[in-house]
Amino acid sequence: MENVYEQFFILKYHGGWSFTEAYSLPIKLREWFLKRLVDQKKQEHEAAEEASKGSKGSKSERTVLGPGVNPPKL
Repeated sequence: MENVYEQFFILKYHGGWSFTEAYSLPIKLREWFLKRLVDQKKQEHEAAEEASKGSKGSKSERTVLGPGVNPPKL
């Protein structure tokens, strides 16, 4: 039963689902959402790793300005 509670927690914590929404899902659909969430998180992690490998300078030298805002070229 603890496994089911863990699934509810993951859906609530990472997806913003309510307990009732997660509880009401058919088991196979709930499992699909969990698998898809894991896949998404892996993709995001890999993309972040690639971005950090491709960035120039140390982390302290980089400035994050926001989406679509590029720092001036010096």
